[in-house]
Amino acid sequence: MTEEKRANAAPLGLSGFALTTLVLSLYNAGIITSGAGTVIGLAAFYGGLAQLLASILEWRAGNTFGLVAFFTYGAFWEWYFISSLGIIPITSIGVGITLIAFGIFTLAMWFGTLKTNIGLFTTFLLLWITFFLLGAGAMTSNTTLTHAGGYVGILTAIAAWYTGLATVVAESLGTKPPVGRAIIK
Repeated sequence: MTEEKRANAAPLGLSGFALTTLVLSLYNAGIITSGAGTVIGLAAFYGGLAQLLASILEWRAGNTFGLVAFFTYGAFWEWYFISSLGIIPITSIGVGITLIAFGIFTLAMWFGTLKTNIGLFTTFLLLWITFFLLGAGAMTSNTTLTHAGGYVGILTAIAAWYTGLATVVAESLGTKPPVGRAIIK
């Protein structure tokens, strides 16, 4: 009996994360100022649902890091979706604390990327900086910090998208993805 080849779910999770992060970050940076409701649908389905699905597939593949990362960030986007609906009242302090808590989580996960590749290392490095800037901006109502978080978020999205899509293209060409070597061997 031969083992069936399974698809790599990480590019799906990274792409869902990257696209949703990019669109929200364009608003956070102040580059786009109208139509922010666009992010709500992305948060529910591509940022949220796609990452939750990717996390389950990573679990089946035995990848604990992928499971924890994709499930957590999928849940983050579902939180964003529910919070954006205005059903449950939230404060800027509450949002700021939540973003900083996600920043702490992401900082811890960043250490887990040291033995993966530079693509993931860069994505998680930029993401924890993004969360801290956005959290501080929300807590202090400082638009400069929020805009800075938006710009770093755009870089985060680019790094995540590159890492995910480089893997897809490399697999389709039968080559190794150009995402850089591990920081620590």
